[in-house]
This record gives sequence, structure tokens and C-alpha cells, in this order.
Amino acid sequence: MPLHAQEPDRGSDDFLAIRPQFARRGEVQAVPRFRLPDDGMDPDTAYQVVHDELMLDGSARLNLATFVTTWMEPQARSLIAETLDKNMIDKDEYPQTAELERRCVSILADLWHAEARSGVGTSTIGSSEAAMLGGLALKWRWRQRRAAAGEPTDRPNLVMGSNVQVCWEKFCRYWDVEPRLVPMRDGCYHLTAERAVERCDENTIGVVAILGSTQDGSYEPVGEIAAALDRLEAARAISVPIHVDAASGGFVAPFLDPELEWDFRVPRVQSINSSGHKYGLVYPGVGWALWRNREALPEELVFEVDYLGGETPTMAINFSRPGAQIVAQYYSFLRLGRTGYAELQAACRSTARYLADEIAALGPFELISDGSELPVLAFRLAEGVSNYTVYDVSDQLRQRGWLVPAYAFPPDLEDVHVLRIVVRNGFSRDLARLLLADLRRAIERLGRLDRPLPPIDHPGGFHH
Repeated sequence: MPLHAQEPDRGSDDFLAIRPQFARRGEVQAVPRFRLPDDGMDPDTAYQVVHDELMLDGSARLNLATFVTTWMEPQARSLIAETLDKNMIDKDEYPQTAELERRCVSILADLWHAEARSGVGTSTIGSSEAAMLGGLALKWRWRQRRAAAGEPTDRPNLVMGSNVQVCWEKFCRYWDVEPRLVPMRDGCYHLTAERAVERCDENTIGVVAILGSTQDGSYEPVGEIAAALDRLEAARAISVPIHVDAASGGFVAPFLDPELEWDFRVPRVQSINSSGHKYGLVYPGVGWALWRNREALPEELVFEVDYLGGETPTMAINFSRPGAQIVAQYYSFLRLGRTGYAELQAACRSTARYLADEIAALGPFELISDGSELPVLAFRLAEGVSNYTVYDVSDQLRQRGWLVPAYAFPPDLEDVHVLRIVVRNGFSRDLARLLLADLRRAIERLGRLDRPLPPIDHPGGFHH
């Protein structure tokens, strides 16, 4: 009888031996996607099915939309694999992982010039959770001050630019705080001191200043905002603290802009959040929330939980969360040190500035930002280009695998449509040149040939 007509016993040792890859049960039939299959399958088959579906995702290394780390060294990947089973909340069971978390908080407290250099803070699942913890502390402290003065506590508000990440709008909705969003203006795409103070009153729990806007990579002027709030307090006896959302900039500015005072060196800054999984150079997800001292963190937000036989202090919103990324963060701190972080971030900024110069020289584009703060550049079509849009350019680049987002700015600049490129560790100058070559081809296809375009690299560099 022909081999293909035989149906061996599925429990026999030779069943898989005569079923080569892609001819095994589970790979020659449709796999149910929205219900559990009736039976299980061979682990290699299950792996192959999932692996093959994920090939339809874009390449993480070519994803120039995300701020999130997409490359780590093999040693870091090994440490993550070795510690995937560790639950960060089980500090009594995993005391050394908890110790590494404590050391990371202390390292960041020193880096950001906290008064308590041993660190008052916590790891989180990401910067969004860390931002919400910072917001909660602002609200609790404001409520305490108002209650002590015999004033009502039912109408808190938070002042921030309309360019904030959506986590801040979530915070306001979830915790019943009025968001006072300062609209953007053409030519100034972030919060300014003057416009922040205009919206502050006795019910303002704080001002959020962003160190590295997701819209264009720019730093908001923390020192200027603090000085304006000092003047407000002197004039009207209204004291408003600052929370710095340093999701990306918290791991860039200390190394590339050490003279910039944005952190706890500014007395009005009470708390900072940052993402270890962005320019902290760790795979997602890990974030950090720090306060300048113990007085800045209300005791009501810290819980002592009797969990699995040990007292566990916790101030996070999430309970169970991975310990592997905390291990990876500590590895990155040890591996790179100040010099290593400075070199990597400088390389990213250099590549971003290079891209900005070359894109500006192409002709059809106008820079919104040039990578001189965060290694991020945003650009729009120049005036007079009307036969295609930034969305067309994004689609053209996607055909080559590049993920370059096109989007509209927030109110009141909805008519400004931009492309944005985030340069991260792992995006080399060579990849930047390949991107420029594909960008040039894209605009040629889209009909921008009314005048000669300059070379992509000059002088004496790459020409297409």
C-alpha cells in the first residue's frame, strides 16, 4: 500500500517520523482561531503555526514609529529568558530580584539628583503606570493641603500641553481630575511657561512638563515653567508642583545635556516618571516612578501587604508583574555605565541629526524638529507640494518594510500633518542611508520630479 494512504497509530513512535514539517496534523488543516481546539498538538507544530503567523508583523528593527527598545545584547536576552518565571511582587520569594529593583531606584535617584539618594520610588510595568502614580501623589498632596486649610477638595485640575501622551488623559478620567490641556501653536509644539501658568489656580494639583514630546522629540522648558510658578506663588500664594514626564528624555538628557536642569535640581519638581524600555535600553515592559523625598509621596499610596508569608510594601497599580525586565535594567546599568549610555545616546542623536539634514536637503519636506533634543525628527511636506501627502509617503516606505508613521498634530494644529522618525539603539548610519535611498525613491514615484533633487549624501558619500 502506498505510504500516503497509510494512517499509522498516532501514539506510535514512527508517526511524526513519517510526517515531515508542514504535513503534520495541525499544519494541513485550519487551526481554530477564536475557540480552543478540541485536541492539543505537537509542541513543534504549535510553535510553527504561531511563528508563521507572526511573520506578517512588521520588522521591529525597521519600526521607526516606536520609542520602545527593539534590540538587546545576547547576554541580556539570556538573563531575561532565565528570569521570565519571576513575579516581581513576590519579594519575599525573590529577594535578590527585589534588591536589584532597589539598586535601580537608587541609581536613578542619583542620576536625577533626588534629595533621597537612596531613592524613593518603584518599578512599574511601564511609564504610563509610573505617570499615573505621579499624578495620584499630586492629587493626594493637593487634597491634604486643601483639607488642612478648610477648603473644598472636589474640583482638582491638572495643567499640561495637548501634546501629552494619552496616559495623562486616562489618569484624569480614571481619577476624576479636570484636564486643562494647553493647545499647541504653529512654531511652538509644546507647553510653555507663560501658557502653563495662565491655566493654574488654587485647584491645580500640578503641571506636567514633558522631557521629550512624542510629537516631535522636543524638551519642554522645566526650569522656565518652575520660575513662572515661583512668580505665581509670590503673587497669589498658589503653590503648584511639577511632575516631569521623562518617559524618553530621562535616559537621554542626563548623558547628553548634563547642564540642563530639568530634574530634582529644580525644587518645584516633586516626581519623575521614565521608561526603562525606551531609551533605558530594555525590552518592554518596565518603567520607573521616583519622588524627590519621602514627603513627596503620601503614605496612603504605599500598602504593606502580607503576601506569601512576608510583608510586601507596594505602591504600584499592578500587582503581579515581570521581574525579568528589572534584571535586564540592572544589567544595562552595569554593562554600559555613564560612558556607555552617553556614547549610545550620542550615536542616536548624531544619526537623527544626519537624517534631518539630508531630509531637509531633499526638497519636498520642511523640518518640524531636527533630533537635537531627543533623537527624534518630525517633518511635513513643504508649502506647494500638493500632488501627494505624508500618508502617501508613509505607504510607499511601508512597501520596503519601513514603518514611518504619518499623523496629524493635536488641537489646535489638526491641519499640520507630519512624518516622524525615532532613532534608537540598533539603527545604524548604514540603515539611515538605506532609508534615505528609499525615501528618495518614494518621492520620485509620487511625482516630485519638477526639479533635480540633491544627492542623498554629500560630499563624496552614498549616491543613488
